[in-house]
Amino acid sequence: MMRTMLLRLSQNHAMQAAFSKYRFAQRAARRFIAGEHLDEAIAVVRELNSKNILATLDHLGENTTNEHEAIAAADEYLTILDTIAQTRVQSEVSLKLTQMGLDISQELCLQNMRRILERARAYKNFVCIDMESSAYTDRTLSLYETLRREGFDNVGPVIQSYLRRSERDVERLIEWGVRIRLCKGAYQEPPSIAFPNKRDVDANYLKLLERLFSPRAQEKGVYPAIATHDEKIIRWAIDYVQQHKISKDRFEFQMLYGIRRDLQLKLAQEGYRVRVYVSYGTHWYPYFMRRLAERPANVLFLVKNLVRG
Repeated sequence: MMRTMLLRLSQNHAMQAAFSKYRFAQRAARRFIAGEHLDEAIAVVRELNSKNILATLDHLGENTTNEHEAIAAADEYLTILDTIAQTRVQSEVSLKLTQMGLDISQELCLQNMRRILERARAYKNFVCIDMESSAYTDRTLSLYETLRREGFDNVGPVIQSYLRRSERDVERLIEWGVRIRLCKGAYQEPPSIAFPNKRDVDANYLKLLERLFSPRAQEKGVYPAIATHDEKIIRWAIDYVQQHKISKDRFEFQMLYGIRRDLQLKLAQEGYRVRVYVSYGTHWYPYFMRRLAERPANVLFLVKNLVRG
């Protein structure tokens, strides 16, 4: 019930406008968000790198409503890529297609993505396309395949294990030799589309991960990014790669900034590739509420900040 309420609040624009003004809310959000400006995010990435942890930078924002906003969002990613190259931090970038204008027109979105991917390719960098709600799954994967057909191999999608369709999507993506982030999913979806029970979501996650580690996927060059803080899944993955003699350079673990720092460091110290998703920007409210929904115990953290004023 708490998760459902928080996910609904993440889409409530009136609540966003009111909640974002409070200093206690801004302070609580800093647990999961590097700051409002790129230089703050770069400082976080540099600190992670010092611990042998990689990063992917995300400029918060989604659902741009006009061409100017979409172009400005793409321009910010060009700046991010330039800054990564100039500072020599170890980071990739992650973005949402609705930031790039997908709700305005597919062609606008493609134009913005081409600009970003060309810049990333010049720097030998990589761009991950975040998966949004199920309303965007088909369009996201279709646009990804369009970019791959155009010769962009420095881009990869996200697959969500809570969606019932994901097994079919994974089989289709394997043929592209995709670099893919596998996560559980953080949007409110009906049971007809998504598994309602955590046990089923977890079971599907392991099923999909096994397919991404399959001989066929390995032959195609698939590179799984195991995006989870679930220690049972992480242990399963470690046992699986050890039993099947899969090299540590053929996959990585991904986690969110501010969550399970101890686990991130432990895995890095054990020689596994670990990448942390570092978000920054002023449009932090939807992202923050989805983080609370993933682990409602984090609401206690918010309440403590409220009490402190």
